[in-house]
Amino acid sequence: MAAGDGKPHRIWAVVSESNDPPDPRAEAAAPPAEEPAATGPPWILGFRGLPLEAPENTLAGLHRAVEAGADGVHYELRACDTGEPLLMADATLERTTDGAGLLGDATLPQLFALDAGGWFEKTFVGEPIPLFDEVLELAAGASSDAPLHCIQLAEPGLAGMVARRLVESGPARFARVASSRREDCLELRDAGVESLFLAPWLDRDALCFVRDECLAGLVTPAGGWSGALARESWPCERWELGVEEPDDLLRACRAPLAGVISAEPRRARAVRALVALTPADEGPFPVSAPELAIQPGFEAECGGEWRGRWTCAARLRNPFPHAVEVRCQVFVRRGAFEVGCLPAEVRLGRGEERELPFDLAGGSWSPGGDPLLAALFRWGPGPGRRAGKLLLDAPLVRRRSVVADPITRRVPMLRESPVQSAASMTVRRRGRELAVAVENAGGLLDAESVVFLDGVVRRGGAGLRLRLPVDFDRRRGGVPFTCGFVGRVGGSSPPRRELRRWAGGLPVVPGSGAPGSLLPLEGA
Repeated sequence: MAAGDGKPHRIWAVVSESNDPPDPRAEAAAPPAEEPAATGPPWILGFRGLPLEAPENTLAGLHRAVEAGADGVHYELRACDTGEPLLMADATLERTTDGAGLLGDATLPQLFALDAGGWFEKTFVGEPIPLFDEVLELAAGASSDAPLHCIQLAEPGLAGMVARRLVESGPARFARVASSRREDCLELRDAGVESLFLAPWLDRDALCFVRDECLAGLVTPAGGWSGALARESWPCERWELGVEEPDDLLRACRAPLAGVISAEPRRARAVRALVALTPADEGPFPVSAPELAIQPGFEAECGGEWRGRWTCAARLRNPFPHAVEVRCQVFVRRGAFEVGCLPAEVRLGRGEERELPFDLAGGSWSPGGDPLLAALFRWGPGPGRRAGKLLLDAPLVRRRSVVADPITRRVPMLRESPVQSAASMTVRRRGRELAVAVENAGGLLDAESVVFLDGVVRRGGAGLRLRLPVDFDRRRGGVPFTCGFVGRVGGSSPPRRELRRWAGGLPVVPGSGAPGSLLPLEGA
């Protein structure tokens, strides 16, 4: 089945004759009945299911993604000690289960006894680690056809087994198998399975490999299919992984790519609908939300540390060739917020833009789950069109910043619960190097540093030295950065490791929040 074939899937574009404006937050939580109006490309797949609403790589999360209207699901496979493939992103069990140690050292009976859902939310307590065979039986949601599968091989040695299981499951299934190992892609191709080469970035070598070996396509991280190489003609499907930001989704849908793997499939479907409804529009995403700076000193006032009080302004743009009414609301996904002075509804003429000042206060103990600015665009019937509505949203990202200073700066780790002790690291710039070290481990033993800098994660002992980007001093907005450390909790049985972090972005998974910013001294 080709990437552009298949039946229409449901989208967020709603055709309605009702004049009663619905609540955008209610629509975000439970989309109303709607007519099929657009399908892929790009196909929209839920990254590890729906990891912002359910535990990743579980049957509950995959079902939630299909129920949310995703065309299919993405998941990673690893093997236990007997070679049986299971859904798991990490080689270790600690982050997403109540177990410890390596997945590859555990037996199936040991793995079946683990809880893979309680860490996420109490309602998912008892959720098991799924077997690959169980996921292949995943039923369709509102659509009558089975969901698409993108299967990522997270370790070597699985290609042959996965190919056999897919062939046995029947020819009607739409599946792509992605791997960063070229030998896996060739083995899958030779077994008659459509394989995707997973590349860390777009370059001619990767594209020529896919073309010359007649693979199905190439997968890059978000934004990979852009630039001069992407404008050339290549006989392969174009996929991007981890596409969540509104601007990235808009670019991907306009291209269009063959497939988008996103932790925000609802937003992705809305953007796909927007592109279908406004084919002549080339402007930016219609909802622009401001970033929210986490300021030092506000924590003690409000309790909890991922909080603040902001006076800010959003911006709306009408991309439609007719006037619209826009109903706005802040939709809270985690924590508690108070919103003031946000206009409930505005009217925008064709091509009109409007600034929306408002006040926001509140937050949460942990990064992630940033509030959303939801904007419901509604329009009446007119020449050649029916009345309709489309719900778009943009995250109000909370972000922390620190200056790369020749003088050592202390960066306090977040206290993500009332029982956590104070902990800190130090950051110091020395020429082109950045030195990051654990200063106070907050009671954890054998602390090991972990740093995210400009898209790259580095791990080490109590301290790390990293090279700053060549253009660091020219980036007045800074570069994405966060730091933290992992250490053993003394006296825990079985041995348990805990992450302390300065900001979001660690671990590098959906739901961990936005990384902070590392600023050059002159741009601070």
